Amino acid sequence: MRRPRCPRTLAVLARWLLGTGLVTWRYLWETTPLYRGGECRGDETDLPPRLPPEAVDSRVQLAQDGTGPLFHRLFRVRITDADVAPARLVEWICCDFKRFVPSEVVDIHTGELREQGLDVGDELLVEMPGPWNGPVKVVHRDDNRLHLVTLRGHMEAGQVQFRAREDDGLLVFEIELWACPANRLVHLLYSHLRLAKEIQLNMWVRFCLSAAEMSGGRPLDGVHISTRWLESPEGTPVRPLSSAGKSAPAGAPGHRAPPAGGFGEPGASRQHGRGGGR
Repeated sequence: MRRPRCPRTLAVLARWLLGTGLVTWRYLWETTPLYRGGECRGDETDLPPRLPPEAVDSRVQLAQDGTGPLFHRLFRVRITDADVAPARLVEWICCDFKRFVPSEVVDIHTGELREQGLDVGDELLVEMPGPWNGPVKVVHRDDNRLHLVTLRGHMEAGQVQFRAREDDGLLVFEIELWACPANRLVHLLYSHLRLAKEIQLNMWVRFCLSAAEMSGGRPLDGVHISTRWLESPEGTPVRPLSSAGKSAPAGAPGHRAPPAGGFGEPGASRQHGRGGGR
């Protein structure tokens, strides 16, 4: 009997069979409330931000390279009793990204990082169950934000930001995504069967809860999720320039993000508690 050619194949299979089942079980019995606004059609404020020209090369997979609608999703957790400042939380994410993701189904690979952790130009490989991995590249980092763009081979085409800030004495952590399915198969799994969308939701909810735990605090009112969508962004791949000639950065006052208590359409929120539905 021939031995498997690569132990890594067994690890991927184990993560798919055992890890996915464990994550699903934990998700179904998650006690933290999840407030999911009903999906609604977006507008030009839901387009992804412009990237620095020097950050875009032949390996970058932009939203207009994908298939199907553009999804703009925002995950937000407000943290009370946190022991750290926003900049410190972002620093931890940059230095130990792997610690924030559900290790049962996801593994993170990076090259050799500098002392400050992930920085502009660094790449991560997010290893997931199934036929896709998730290569991404850092295009911006500052004290309160880490901004990534997808690379060729990722199941999505777009951008994601991780941000932390203070608001009324609370630590607010957000993950904001702008992405299209990378191809027709992902479009089927994400937009129609919704399987990939639920896996993504579980991963980023877990990331938000890990951020709260790492900060030494606790979620004040659960995790809030907003999902807005646009038709294929072909021809309008980024947010229009403002009158000043610059696109408003995501999370800035000019960018209309849903408030923490009013995601999605009015009356569409759901509370996901122990044994509750999704």
